[in-house]
Amino acid sequence: MKLTKEVVGWLLALLFVVPLLLIVINSLKTQTEADLMNLAWPKSFQWGNYETVIEKGKLMRAFRNSMIIAVGSVLLTNLTSALASYVLSRRRSRTSRGVYYFFIIGLIAPINMIPTIKVMQMLNVMNTFQGVILLYAALMVPFTVFLYYGFISSVPRELDESAVLDGSGSLTLFFRIVFPLLLPVMVTSLLVNFMSAWNDFILPLYVFNKTAYNPMTLAVYGFYGMYVSSWNLVCAAIILTTLPIIIAYFIGQRYLVSGMMSGAVKG
Repeated sequence: MKLTKEVVGWLLALLFVVPLLLIVINSLKTQTEADLMNLAWPKSFQWGNYETVIEKGKLMRAFRNSMIIAVGSVLLTNLTSALASYVLSRRRSRTSRGVYYFFIIGLIAPINMIPTIKVMQMLNVMNTFQGVILLYAALMVPFTVFLYYGFISSVPRELDESAVLDGSGSLTLFFRIVFPLLLPVMVTSLLVNFMSAWNDFILPLYVFNKTAYNPMTLAVYGFYGMYVSSWNLVCAAIILTTLPIIIAYFIGQRYLVSGMMSGAVKG
């Protein structure tokens, strides 16, 4: 039984590793070799493919744009969600419970782009980083509140009472006593929301109509349109797009499962 589980686990791992390995290998081939799209080792490593992609695809500018959008939306989401979850968790009233369920509805409610764009036009935030950051934050807050709420509910109220007796104000109580305890769920939220914002293609497509604001996903899409016959360059562009996500995952993976379980089960 144990051997069967290990075999199944390795087979499932291969389903994810083989496509990634295929893209990595073909990104280092010549155009002729990459057209075959196989796992054969390149005759010579074409590291210049990455230089070509960065230069012609303007990926450095796109990388900066993606970092501004992803980091800005993630920081805003986590700060506001942690504060809201703390208040909702500590004030167990019907109003607080109703507000919490209102957030939860956001987990299943679909986004309608037409009224969303109308509102963004009214607020004059179309084609701006501020607009897309606020939009991502609005979409991420329900899930993030759900995680924080469950985790904060497991933090003993006696810590709050002790801090108040010592003369701590509300903000001091939260940021110096409670917030440091939220590290597992905070890292989980940061990682999940960062990957969501970085990988998203639809919202920037609707919000931005200037290539100067394009994130990595739109830049790769435009590059693919120009170099659809050059699979070596396309694969190199895909690797450069996914590399930050892979690095972020390996940095925070040990907190991912613990944070998800703590936020979803407790409370």
